[in-house]
Amino acid sequence: MLQFFKYVLATLVGLFVFFIGSIFLLAGIGAMFSSDDKVVVSEKSVLKLDLNKPIQEVGVENPFSGIGGPFSGEENIVGLKDIVDALKSAQTDDKIQGIYLKTEGPNAGWATLEEIRNQLTEFKKSKKFVVAYGETFTEKGYYIASVADKIYLNPAGGMEWNGLSAEYSFFKGTFDKLGVKPEIFRVGEFKSAIEMFVRPDMSEASKKQSLELITAINDHYLQKISASRGIPAATLKGLADSLAVENPESALKNKLVTNLGYWDEFENSIKSTLKTDAKKDVSYVGVDKYLKSTNTSGEGDFNTRIAVLVAEGEINSGDGGDGAIGSDKFVKELKKLRDNDKIKAIVLRINSPGGSALASDVMWREILITAKTKPVIASMSDVAASGGYYMAMGCDKIVAQPNTITGSIGIFGLVFNVTDFMNNKLGVTFDGVGTSPHADWPTATRDMTDFEKSMIQKSVNEGYEKFTSKAAAGRKMPVEKLKSLAQGRVWSGVEAKANGLVDALGGVNDAVKLAATAAKLKDGDYRVRYYPEKKKPLEEMLAKIMGDEEDKAMARNFGEMATYAKMYKKLMNMGGMQTRMPFEMVIK
Repeated sequence: MLQFFKYVLATLVGLFVFFIGSIFLLAGIGAMFSSDDKVVVSEKSVLKLDLNKPIQEVGVENPFSGIGGPFSGEENIVGLKDIVDALKSAQTDDKIQGIYLKTEGPNAGWATLEEIRNQLTEFKKSKKFVVAYGETFTEKGYYIASVADKIYLNPAGGMEWNGLSAEYSFFKGTFDKLGVKPEIFRVGEFKSAIEMFVRPDMSEASKKQSLELITAINDHYLQKISASRGIPAATLKGLADSLAVENPESALKNKLVTNLGYWDEFENSIKSTLKTDAKKDVSYVGVDKYLKSTNTSGEGDFNTRIAVLVAEGEINSGDGGDGAIGSDKFVKELKKLRDNDKIKAIVLRINSPGGSALASDVMWREILITAKTKPVIASMSDVAASGGYYMAMGCDKIVAQPNTITGSIGIFGLVFNVTDFMNNKLGVTFDGVGTSPHADWPTATRDMTDFEKSMIQKSVNEGYEKFTSKAAAGRKMPVEKLKSLAQGRVWSGVEAKANGLVDALGGVNDAVKLAATAAKLKDGDYRVRYYPEKKKPLEEMLAKIMGDEEDKAMARNFGEMATYAKMYKKLMNMGGMQTRMPFEMVIK
């Protein structure tokens, strides 16, 4: 009888959960359709640019955002394209009087911020105001804020101004304790992606390239701020070296900010600029809502297009997924663009630290075929290194931002030997038979022989020769010169332009103009369209539900070990031959 009541209770609970879930599902669908209603922007509105959130190349709309419930999760992910489109439209929109920048700590790479900052500079040509307010500013946040006419800092807040640093995580100690032995095979003095597994610290080569990289990015950063604020770059560097910007008062004294004030004081200054009643609320409009009020489909003939194909994330074989570029899916999408007569040129927008060497090569081949039928221009975002550079080198031209991280032309192989871990920690042993001495090779459950290791190293060497020879052909330079720039070394966009690894400095719009010129198209004769096409709200809703279910399934199966299971999955993706840069590099 007790068992019967347990089943009844479980059924009732299940029905209740289903009922509640259905309510939220219907609410999400309702919100999804209602969100299509056009937004009306009132007179004397201010575009609110909130950058204190993750920024991707193309935005992701969560249809459950704002309604709460079990599927709500994160807010919408803002897209760089959406931000740029909004700024372009607002520049000529009489209802938008200016921009309020909320940019205390952007979660974005330096090249993404460069695109936004450049578009803000373009917006200022309209003579409309740009103002910024922050309780605090990180250096990334200040990079955006520095373009503003007025910069308000909360008098009780603070400001980060101490130079840039690059930080890596190392797991050798963890693997030693677990009894996991990474078997490393690499080519390239600077190919430091594997150091996290075999060292407790950075090698001298890694320190050299990392310091030169962040120095180049920092120099560009200081030069741009110097131009905006009228402060010599040397003075700005001296302030960082001496930690002279220690509080809001010192930030004001050194002219990094224009005002110290609380939110109400900042908002009153906006009202004064707008010449509105001090008791009346300022009409702020966010990027998402603003884009629903205006037509951003672009000018030009719809039947004459330049396609921007976005490739964002680490590189894997197959269809990929969120945060990953799948070679199969990429190839299918590129073929569709190649066969579409309405598309006259393609801009390949790359934001990737690399990944699978095989998948990178598969995509490179498809890019090369496409470039024979129509112009293909590479536009590098925050990172286009290793496998990301592998993709770019098949294009006709390569455009990078000055602070893009690129290069890392090198290759490595990685096999995790888990014998000691399984034997000593879990009590699991392995045994088996084979038809030849190396039938189980490569293997993670026994020590490989020197001969077997030499065969893997041979494959890595051959992979490096293919990578460098193809890169040399793409850049039209002697192989030996290309190899002097390779060895797995990473470069800033400025350095890559100087040494011939990229053709021009600029953003995605500059790449589009190059593509138009190559396709013999004039301004106004074509329309720019992004691919893969943005998912419709219903597709996003289903993807959101499936993603949540995958996370829940992992949590159910692994419990407290779910985090480590995700890490293990990521490590397994690094198995085999990889064209990947140091994937945990954090510049701050």
